[in-house]
Amino acid sequence: MSTTSNASLIARHNAALTPNYGKLPAAIVSGSGSRLTDADGKTYIDLFAGFGGTILGHCHPALVHALSAQANTLWTVGNQFYSEPQIRLAEHLKAKAFDGRAFFCHSGAEANEAAIKLARLAAGGGDNEGHGKYKIISFLKGFHGRTLGALSATPTPAYQKGFTPLTPGFLAVPYNDLAALKAAIDEHTAGILMEPIQGEGGVHLPDPAFPAQVRKLCDENNITLIFDEVWTGCGRTGHYFGHQLYRHPDGSPVLPDILTLGKALGGGIPTACMFAIPRLAALLQPGTHGCTLGGNPICAAVAAAVFDVLEKENLCDQAAEKGRKIRAALTGFKNAAKIKDVRGAGLMLGIQLHAPDAAPVVAAALALGLVINATSKNVLRLAPALNIPDEDLDQALPLLDQALAAV
Repeated sequence: MSTTSNASLIARHNAALTPNYGKLPAAIVSGSGSRLTDADGKTYIDLFAGFGGTILGHCHPALVHALSAQANTLWTVGNQFYSEPQIRLAEHLKAKAFDGRAFFCHSGAEANEAAIKLARLAAGGGDNEGHGKYKIISFLKGFHGRTLGALSATPTPAYQKGFTPLTPGFLAVPYNDLAALKAAIDEHTAGILMEPIQGEGGVHLPDPAFPAQVRKLCDENNITLIFDEVWTGCGRTGHYFGHQLYRHPDGSPVLPDILTLGKALGGGIPTACMFAIPRLAALLQPGTHGCTLGGNPICAAVAAAVFDVLEKENLCDQAAEKGRKIRAALTGFKNAAKIKDVRGAGLMLGIQLHAPDAAPVVAAALALGLVINATSKNVLRLAPALNIPDEDLDQALPLLDQALAAV
């Protein structure tokens, strides 16, 4: 048996790694743009981009250059020194989100942990008897990570099973339910944590007025508003950030106090950020929080290059346009009757099926040479690179139509 075949690599994997991921039966050995190649030489069109992480596709020349140039200059010196790539990346966030200050780490879960800590710090925190302001309210069907704090804010029993007792001070209310949110707020509430679009929960959007209503509640009750944009950040929704989809009645943007980013921030390189308004960011004095390799020069240089490319190639607008193209194509599918609903924004799309299980469609798509994903049992997720070539998209959509015949 070849040592580089799918079968041999899968066997080696199973003998050496934990089985905590549900994997597709292919060992990917190379990628270019929106194309992947497995160890048996089969190629795939990638409509999921590594859970949205490779937002510019695989091996984008600008990112390869940024990585190699920085790797030949400085790897990491720890955060006791200043580093120019970190500064460039933070300046991109200030210019494209709001006036904030960046804390860099490795994953979206870490960014959310930092945000939760900062919200509690800003509120004064609580004690072991439950006094003070320490509670964090999140939303049902939300997803914020698998570390214990982030998991406590992720109210999905299947994810929490086996890991109790969870971190105290977390509660969840239905998404879009303003009355339930109001009822949950009390004198102990420190923060509200929400996704501008719920990703893992099935690609659910709030009512257009809901984010502004949440912002108003936070202002009235001196509560920190955290937007988890691990999925929706970096152009995915047709805007640089998902919260830019929403407006107050006067037309002004709905802004969080804290923004968290991951996945696409590094274009596939492990990079994440908690980005907070200056008043809150100033509370993170030495000793309050840290991350040894967070924002190391290589990751920061690549992430800064991601924003360079997003801006130079006008990829937010391209995401919006290509999202509209996919939606239009879905209505003309031979198997369109199998689709119950299409939700999302830009190139973050959820296709809910009438069938109870979308897994057969994912398997059929892979056999046809197409990579997609399923979440919430019967929702197909599409999240291709924002710069996916039209020819790849034109070839992929008929394959998706064929795969729908599996249910």
